[in-house]
Amino acid sequence: MQNIQIRTIEEKDNAAIANVIRGTLEEFGANHPGTVYYDSVTGALFQLFQQTPRSVYFIAEKDGEVVGGGGIYPTDGLPDDTCELVKMYLLPQVRGIGLGRGLIQRCIEFAKEAGYKNIYLETMPELKQALKTYEKLGFTYLDKPMGNSGHHGCELWMNGKVEELMRVSQSHHWLSNKINFDRI
Repeated sequence: MQNIQIRTIEEKDNAAIANVIRGTLEEFGANHPGTVYYDSVTGALFQLFQQTPRSVYFIAEKDGEVVGGGGIYPTDGLPDDTCELVKMYLLPQVRGIGLGRGLIQRCIEFAKEAGYKNIYLETMPELKQALKTYEKLGFTYLDKPMGNSGHHGCELWMNGKVEELMRVSQSHHWLSNKINFDRI
């Protein structure tokens, strides 16, 4: 059984989570312009989320090592009742154990608590496993992007209603006995 903790981002996590994000995009050949790979804030996520109301970024940590993360952000140009699921990335050694779904569930819970009704996301066809996860959770594809994320390199857009996402995510036992999932 693996011991993994999910907690909110701290300043000391900036470099590690930037490496996870950029390394994952490189791994899948998705490190192209118009993605988070080139965002100037990727190395300063603590500061970005700290200064932005109604946002959160969660870090997944295994044995003291940052192994992934994901968050909720009120992206410019989105309706007031809609947030964006952002910067969801995991290292290879923690994929396939339900951790991604666990992170997303924490994000959905935060979105509900913050008063959001919809969660939007942008992604790429290279991230096939993530697409399957989003679909299973109840996200549906959109014909065009929403808001002004600046990520013109993301070719796929999805949206989900918070209440439906909560219902689906709570109806599954995502993490079974594969990991000890501590929530801090």
